Amino acid sequence: MTIKNLFICCLALLLAACGGTGSVRPGSADDTPVSDKGNDIVIYSLGLIDTNYRFGGKNPEAGLDCSGMVSYVYKQAADLKVTGSAAEIARQGRPISKAQVRPGDLVFFNTMNRAFSHVGIYIGDGRFINAPSTNGKVRIDRLDNRYYATRFEAVRRYFD
Repeated sequence: MTIKNLFICCLALLLAACGGTGSVRPGSADDTPVSDKGNDIVIYSLGLIDTNYRFGGKNPEAGLDCSGMVSYVYKQAADLKVTGSAAEIARQGRPISKAQVRPGDLVFFNTMNRAFSHVGIYIGDGRFINAPSTNGKVRIDRLDNRYYATRFEAVRRYFD
C-alpha cells in the first residue's frame, strides 16, 4: 500500500467517524447535518489527488479539468448527473450561503474574468479539492487562500 493510499484510507475512516446521517458539524453556525452522500463525494474525490489536469478532461485516465472532475466524482460517488462547464453546473445547483457550506457542496470562482469559470468540491475545514490548470494536478486548496478568496463567487448544493 502506498503512502497516498494509506493517507486516503485514514482520512476516509476519520470522515466516516465524524460524519453520518443526523450528526452535526461542530461549530457550524446553522447546525446543518453532515450528509452521507457528501462524505462519499469527498472520499471519492480525495482518491483523485495528483491526477493530471487536461482541458476538457472528463476521466482520470485521460486527465481532468475542474468541471470534468466534478461531473466524474458526482456520478461515480453519488450517482448524480451534473454536466457541462462550471457555469452550467452552477445553474443546476441550489444556491446556499457560504456559512452553510458542507462537505460535498460545490464552490465556484471567477478565475478568468468570467462568472463561474472554476469549480471545486468542498471537503471541510475551509478546504476544497479542484483541478486547476496551474501546476497541472488535482489538489486541495483553501477558500481563504488569497487567490481564491478574492475570486470566490458562490456555493451550490445538489443533494439532500
